[in-house]
Amino acid sequence: MDLGLKGRKAIITGGSKGIGRAIANLLADEGCNVGICARNSEEVAATVAALKAKGVEACGSAIDVRNGDAVRKWVADSVETLGGLDILIPNVSALAIERNEESWRAQFEVDMLHTVNAAEAALPLLEKSDAGSIVIISSVSGVEIDFAAGPYGAFKAALIHYAKTLACELAGKNIRVNSVSPGNTYFPGGVWEMIENNIPDLFSKALGLNKMGRMATAEEVANAAVFLASPIATFITGTNIVVDGALTNRVQY
Repeated sequence: MDLGLKGRKAIITGGSKGIGRAIANLLADEGCNVGICARNSEEVAATVAALKAKGVEACGSAIDVRNGDAVRKWVADSVETLGGLDILIPNVSALAIERNEESWRAQFEVDMLHTVNAAEAALPLLEKSDAGSIVIISSVSGVEIDFAAGPYGAFKAALIHYAKTLACELAGKNIRVNSVSPGNTYFPGGVWEMIENNIPDLFSKALGLNKMGRMATAEEVANAAVFLASPIATFITGTNIVVDGALTNRVQY
């Protein structure tokens, strides 16, 4: 299936590893030009080189997404390099689970505020596209109470609400906004590998809740995100796609 992404321009926060990297890779495989940001400059440079090797234009910046000015500059610089913007995918998360003031602040600044800053900076540029799209990466912790309830779950829920709000406000401007809520996702260097190595009892408990007997791969989450982002999903906006292998027990009405 042709997703209509060839020659499009997309930017992803946290695009050097995990779900963000898988999304960037799949977009590039589909012929989309890609801009990323992440904290580690070496990882950003290596990712940009790998994306360019796929035959597309790519760029990247090492920034702290808590810095709103840095986020806005990254959006502007990426658009200048890529020559426009069709797709924004805010993906970075603080992964702050402990119920203390530091975690609440981290989740607000990293998950929520960086998404808002990126979206606000991108909107005037997305209005110029004939297929403007935003896909916000949330979590099943935002739709169902689990061990990550608290700062992480609360702000992941807020991201889903924000995506729906934008979808309603921007539908008349032909900008689609959706969210993706991954279940437990295992990838090298990710949080679940860390938990497997350091908190094996929690890992075993979590794995046992996955009805398919395994966790998702980053690529499986990327498949959903890229589909939603692509022009082929013409009439899908304001929805939240759960990619969890039936981990959650809620009924989606």
